[in-house]
Amino acid sequence: MHVSEFSSLSQTRIPRNPPLLPRLRDRLENQFMPHWNKQWSGKCILHGATPGAGAIRLDGNDYLNVSGHPDIVRAQIDSLRRNNESVIQSGAFLLDAHPNRTLEASLASWVGKEDGFVCQSGYAANVGLLQAIADEQTPVYLDTLAHTSLWEGVRAAKAPAHPFRHNDPAHLSRVISRNGPGIVVVDSVYSTTGAICPLTEMVEVAEQHGCTILVDESHSLGTHGPQGAGLCAELGLSDRVHFITASLAKAFAGRAGFFSVPAELRFYVLHHSYPNIFSSCLLPHEIAGLAATLEVIKQCDDERARLQANTLRLRNSLTELGYPIHQGTEQIISLEAGLEPDTMVLRDRLEEHNVFGAIFCAPATSRNRAMVRLTLNANLTDAELSHIETAARDIAPLVKPWDWPIARRAKSTD
Repeated sequence: MHVSEFSSLSQTRIPRNPPLLPRLRDRLENQFMPHWNKQWSGKCILHGATPGAGAIRLDGNDYLNVSGHPDIVRAQIDSLRRNNESVIQSGAFLLDAHPNRTLEASLASWVGKEDGFVCQSGYAANVGLLQAIADEQTPVYLDTLAHTSLWEGVRAAKAPAHPFRHNDPAHLSRVISRNGPGIVVVDSVYSTTGAICPLTEMVEVAEQHGCTILVDESHSLGTHGPQGAGLCAELGLSDRVHFITASLAKAFAGRAGFFSVPAELRFYVLHHSYPNIFSSCLLPHEIAGLAATLEVIKQCDDERARLQANTLRLRNSLTELGYPIHQGTEQIISLEAGLEPDTMVLRDRLEEHNVFGAIFCAPATSRNRAMVRLTLNANLTDAELSHIETAARDIAPLVKPWDWPIARRAKSTD
């Protein structure tokens, strides 16, 4: 074939898409692209520099540093070597003898509940559970900072959603009084700010009004409570909370989700939770890895203590430097610069000092409340913590955290 013919043929094979719907084209051209060009300067806000070998990574969720643990790796490898006859199918078909059911029972017992489901992600856990237990006549009361997956679960159930002020049990009580008993939904530790829920008070309000309560323990499972069993267990509330959910991509450093159920609801949920029905189950080596991870996490008391010590030290240091991080107390630290361009500058300044966090912006946060989220872990050394503190001190005159909107709001309420 002549070169010119080959060139012509190659050009004719360039993939071409059919036209987009006019409404989608309008959203792309008149909503997204102006924001992309003006607010983000023509690049993805979430993508900064590539971390090098000496980078301090505060952009993950492996709080206890279990990734690569030899017991977990060994369990995964053993499973891959011996499981050559497994059937990949919907989780709804798995029998009680399947290792997945053993994992579900182990997780449920650990958090002090009767039974539970392992599913594809924390997102799927929250959507699938709420879609099964709520309906058009069930009011659902959500903390305004509840994870997006919880709001999506309410929408999937077509249930009326009633927000209440963040961490405000009194406001929750007033909202329930107006709308009647339903489902109260809170996070134990909030994923954007590191704020801890006043869980005892929330449970008391739910009980006073005859409500069901669901607690998302994604950011406290593994890090809080006896053997890492979570905040409900730490506070002695496990038998007063109806449902516990969690992502197993945080302290478990895996790719799955979990939610507890009373034993009497198992087959009802099995037939009504769409993510479980219409998605394949976890792979055998994933199940084996998570089962091994559970046993590792139970033995991580030293790591939990180090994580708490690292959190206390860095929070105190940042506060002394003028960073307004008063909205949280736990291992997630929110540097809320506010506007997205300001947040990109903050991220870039940190990365220039080899400190890597993660930008959170809408829809993960409220509009104009963008932040760089720093997630701490148990393995941070004294030298690394000192480096982070020095970086925060050096960039403070450039990013002026005392002038951020959240700092001004705090001053106005003093």
